[in-house]
Amino acid sequence: MARSRKKLAFLQVIKSYLILHYYHMPYIAQSSFKSPLLHRCGHVQTIYASIFRELPNLHYQRERIITRDNDFLDLDWLRSDSANLVVLSHGLEGNSNRSYIKGMALVYKNAGWDVLAWNNRSCSGEMNLALKLYHHGDTEDLEDVVCHAIEKKYKNIILVGFSMGGSQIIKYLGSKTGKIPEPIRGSIVFSVPFNLGDSARKLSDFGNTVYRKRFLEKLKNKMLLKHEQYPEHIDISEINSIKDFQQFDNTFTAPIFGFKHANDFYKSGSAFYYLQNINVPVLVVNAANDPMLPGSCYPIQESEKNKFVYLEIPKGGGHVGFYDGDKQIYWSERRALQFTSDTIMA
Repeated sequence: MARSRKKLAFLQVIKSYLILHYYHMPYIAQSSFKSPLLHRCGHVQTIYASIFRELPNLHYQRERIITRDNDFLDLDWLRSDSANLVVLSHGLEGNSNRSYIKGMALVYKNAGWDVLAWNNRSCSGEMNLALKLYHHGDTEDLEDVVCHAIEKKYKNIILVGFSMGGSQIIKYLGSKTGKIPEPIRGSIVFSVPFNLGDSARKLSDFGNTVYRKRFLEKLKNKMLLKHEQYPEHIDISEINSIKDFQQFDNTFTAPIFGFKHANDFYKSGSAFYYLQNINVPVLVVNAANDPMLPGSCYPIQESEKNKFVYLEIPKGGGHVGFYDGDKQIYWSERRALQFTSDTIMA
């Protein structure tokens, strides 16, 4: 009987591996998300939400804070004198005006929360001062933002992040190992690249050419600006030959942040290794048809081992998409509010 149970468990593991790695279909998570017929493709979900969503301008109140290394961060606030605050973290080369940030900011504001949408270094419209910018595993700036928010005496704080922003949040929470500041009640993250190395390689797929070129063009332009600030530290002699993230991270990210090479950076920055230490409720939503996430970015077994981690894998949604036909409020925003009220604040 024991051998039979072990065999069944082994077959279950193999099944989950094959489903995620080869068929890219959901294994767990009974999700309420349903894509409209013409939006079932992951690329359509990703591109539609990024380009075609229309949202009103938000009248943010901008605040600049000084970091521990005397650089600056620009924070954008929506205040309504609430005791509750949501901190929003954007994705790679995003900012507080991206549609997914604005959409989430609006639903929380309308629910009576204060909103803080912070911009990573160099992402607020002005190049930062220090040599370093930001990356998926760099949590110092997020910690500075959270500490600044805590000083405002909020009773409850939750963290919501997208893609890279979600990766930063998972690592931040998992690095605290029981020392998460008291006002932080939980988190919701979407489209998280839990394995940075595999995600970087996934972006080299032919089908991801548009995303890869767009990201690299923006990042290379920033390296050119950084070279003007720090010509002795930033070598741009081979910048035009860089065609993928492995090359970019070997040439720029690793030396700037003190890693041996790109793979050293990927291992250090991967959120996957920090899930086991999280001890506040966290909802992770990674769509099964996300074109930028390989199978290793769906931490099924790790979430099953940690009662605080809720992993949801909808069939559709793309990368930071989750449009279900409602043009006013996306499913991801309704889901975040639901998890906030039903689990985090219950």
